[in-house]
Amino acid sequence: MTQRLKQLLLSVIALMGLVLAPVANAEGIKVKFFELERVESEWFLNAAFQIELSPGLEDAIQKGVVLHFQTEFELTRSRWYWFDERPVLALRQTRLSYQPLTKQFRIASGGLTFTAQTIAEALQVVGSIGGWRVIDGPGVDPSKPYSAALRMSLDLSKLPKPFQVNALNNNCLLYTSPSPRDRQKS
Repeated sequence: MTQRLKQLLLSVIALMGLVLAPVANAEGIKVKFFELERVESEWFLNAAFQIELSPGLEDAIQKGVVLHFQTEFELTRSRWYWFDERPVLALRQTRLSYQPLTKQFRIASGGLTFTAQTIAEALQVVGSIGGWRVIDGPGVDPSKPYSAALRMSLDLSKLPKPFQVNALNNNCLLYTSPSPRDRQKS
């Protein structure tokens, strides 16, 4: 009897897992490209992300919820005798909101403000980074190899509390780009 009950319970759990599992789709943040460009003694980052939101998040923006995206750039150098050295960690916040009176999306990043007519245009602006100074010249040794990583994510801590609780319960709000690593020698 107990063996049969265990089998039934396992089959019900497996069935629930199949039914409740999120459908694989293209929603999320993906890195299209990124490059480091050296100008004199400084390094500038140019990158593009493809951001696709779920219908629930698009609806939330239309109703006044502000989305905060955080972009992280990290430069590391492997060391055999200790932990990896991290000479550079640069963060950038981008805010996406909707203005119902003008029916425009507003994007704020680094003290600059942009407007867009559609959500697709707004997400394209949020995902475009050009000329972001991430490395100052004296911060890195040009004779050593470094590994660069770039990542963009939706900052869940700045969402309203009901969305934060919902994000803990399911993965529909966990938007993070995979972190591509690029070997660079300064």
